[in-house]
This record gives sequence, structure tokens and C-alpha cells, in this order.
Amino acid sequence: MRVFEVMTDGAHTVPPSMAAAVARDLMRRNKEHHLVVTKGSQVVGVISDRDVGGRGAVQAGDTVGDLMTTDVVTAQRTDTVRQAANRMRGRVIGCLPVLDGTRLVGIITISDLLRMLGRGIDRPVAAERPSATHRVAHRKQRGKAGVW
Repeated sequence: MRVFEVMTDGAHTVPPSMAAAVARDLMRRNKEHHLVVTKGSQVVGVISDRDVGGRGAVQAGDTVGDLMTTDVVTAQRTDTVRQAANRMRGRVIGCLPVLDGTRLVGIITISDLLRMLGRGIDRPVAAERPSATHRVAHRKQRGKAGVW
């Protein structure tokens, strides 16, 4: 299974100059945990709900650029889901922006992976093997003398 089959299309993007409080409100309103930070068409960071924290965590002058993670790990849309999951697990991160070459096309999150597991891989279940219908030869029983 490939990333493009599981990802959320069209990740929400914000500029690094946006006020962090506005980004926090945007995440809450859209019920999202991650926003991709872009400068033009280039991905420059990711900001999560943990980065903006609660109401007291964001100071009045904080921008997205001040709080975002700049060391962005991405996935290509044709990567396998296993590769994406291992990248997230190995770095203990909750999302990967998904690229098609250098163009942002979506985002894959832990929630996307859990949704995939919850619905199954949508493959038909293999039919059970029919029970054996032939007889198996039995070993001879020992006689009274203990000879076969």
C-alpha cells in the first residue's frame, strides 16, 4: 500500500510570518493537529498543536516561524506506508508532509495510519481450506507378541 492511498489530500499550509495564536485557532477550528509551513511553494517547517500549546503557551508576539519545527522529514507520495510509518516511529513525530517531487500534495499522520488499520487493508479474506476428505493410512497395531 502506498502513501497516496492513505494520506490526507491538500494539507493546510501557513506562512512562517503568521501569528502563532492565529495558527492555534485555525488548528482548533479545523480539528487538525498539524499545519505545514511554506514559504512560496517550499516546505520550510511543520507546526503542531503541541508547539502552540494551550492559551498561556503562546506569547503575544510569537509567530509560526518562532515555534515551528524546521528539520522537516517528508515522504514521497509513492513511498510505501511501511516506509512512512518507520520514518515517523524512528523520529517520534506525528506527521509527514507528502511531496510529489518537490510539490506538496498532502500530509500523512498517525491518525491516517490508525484509520487504515481500523478499516483493514480492504483485501478479500482468503477462503478457509476445506477439511481433508481423504483417509490417511493408519499404522498397524501391535499384536500380542509385540511384533508388527
